[in-house]
Amino acid sequence: MSQPESLARLVDELQRLPGIGPKGAQRLAFHILRTPRDEANRLCEAILDVKERVTYCSVCHNITDIDPCVFCRDEARDRRLICVVEEPQNVASVEKTRDFRGVYHVLMGALSPLHGIGPDELKIRDLLTRVQAGGVEEIILATNPTVEGEATAMYLARLLKPLGVRVTRIATGVPVGSDLEYADEVTMHKAMEGRREM
Repeated sequence: MSQPESLARLVDELQRLPGIGPKGAQRLAFHILRTPRDEANRLCEAILDVKERVTYCSVCHNITDIDPCVFCRDEARDRRLICVVEEPQNVASVEKTRDFRGVYHVLMGALSPLHGIGPDELKIRDLLTRVQAGGVEEIILATNPTVEGEATAMYLARLLKPLGVRVTRIATGVPVGSDLEYADEVTMHKAMEGRREM
């Protein structure tokens, strides 16, 4: 039995979402179909609202609805300490520890020559500019403990050390091959506490 064109199109669009395969997309599409119209409208409005209001911080590249973001605007944050992460969702993982009082820099990815991601595709130049402006004493490299994350950390360490800043790497309390997004509070706390000089 063929599906109505609009339902097939919804399944195709849902399938583009990360982690959603053909069966999952079909389940979601049928769920949306059964959902009352006002709930479906709220979902549509939420998607449009996030696309219209959420942007990237002009300083650290974290997601925000005000520019600069709440972390960059917070005068209580220690600007001498910058935690470098791959993606905006990694900021939330570090914040879960409730111990880090510095600021952030989001690279928007990791070096991956196989996927065509080199230094120019990441927000590395902006990080160097922040360090060269002065006042930064330590950079914590909190890239994911994957091959790409490790390569990115080593590359950044080579660029940053000559600038006279202390460069540390989070400890491997975070399992190798995983993503910071899935680290629990205790693991993330231990990883930050056990960071080492690069």
